[in-house]
Amino acid sequence: MQNELVNEILKLKEKLGAVILAHNYQAPEIQDLADFVGDSLKLAQVASQTPAEVIVFCGVRFMAETAKILNPDRLVLLPDKDAGCSLEESCPAEKLAELQKSNPNFYTIAYINCSAEVKAISDIICTSGNAELIVSSAPVHKDILFVPDENLGQWVMERTGRKMTLWPGNCYLHVQFRSEEILKLKSNHPEAKIVVHPEAVREVRALADVVCSTEKMIAYCKQSSAREFIVVTDSGILHRLKKECPDKIFMTPPVFDAMHAPTDPCRCAECKYMRMNTLEKLLKCMQTLQPRIELSRELITRARVPIDRMLSVTAGSK
Repeated sequence: MQNELVNEILKLKEKLGAVILAHNYQAPEIQDLADFVGDSLKLAQVASQTPAEVIVFCGVRFMAETAKILNPDRLVLLPDKDAGCSLEESCPAEKLAELQKSNPNFYTIAYINCSAEVKAISDIICTSGNAELIVSSAPVHKDILFVPDENLGQWVMERTGRKMTLWPGNCYLHVQFRSEEILKLKSNHPEAKIVVHPEAVREVRALADVVCSTEKMIAYCKQSSAREFIVVTDSGILHRLKKECPDKIFMTPPVFDAMHAPTDPCRCAECKYMRMNTLEKLLKCMQTLQPRIELSRELITRARVPIDRMLSVTAGSK
């Protein structure tokens, strides 16, 4: 059945002249048929350069919106229209606008995990892969307002020494990682390197051998001489890690969720929003060309400015 679905999707992709983009947190079967798999920065760069007339984005809504902003005249599809993000939901544009009014000297740096409306009132966008660079490039005479991920903002402040006002948002999954669970894994695998996403809380980041984005995690694990890795992020990344480093061992710690007992077998580190996309939904969206991302021209024009600034700063650093 799965092979039939995959074959149908690939046939439709060719017929539509489509490109399929998948985030590192997507299910393995979706990653395997995608044209490009990566983190938010890599996929934004791909979306800005693709010649495809149809972009099918297997990720969450803000990612598909970013692709639409970069390709206003192309059709952008998202397999599940309800694939949201707790970070995006934590930062409504109208509340951000109210805070911005409190300090005319604010320079707003928005983590890409936010709505198009928030992007439109921000000065520049960043991803977990380039946040340190973007913050370091901010005008020194400005007061930085960093939204919406408080943990990523704390980490960047630690790295750059740049003081920032932080929006109190978080990724619901990454804040469920607990240091005690990581230490248990470490005691059983003492030689393992601990690789942590910066959306995790400070006490978890403090245990890390390296804190970085998912794309940089993959590069680190490939280059490291270590054979075992404790990967503190969505377990979807393990599929790509195992493919690219077949001789190495990867594991993710269980997450803590107050809704589940500690003995509950389902304590998997999986973003519920990322898992909303399935092969069945992917096929249906390509058959019906729905759900599609629709944004006004005015919103696209305003939201593109800070995204282009990010891409320009990132390109200039290479």
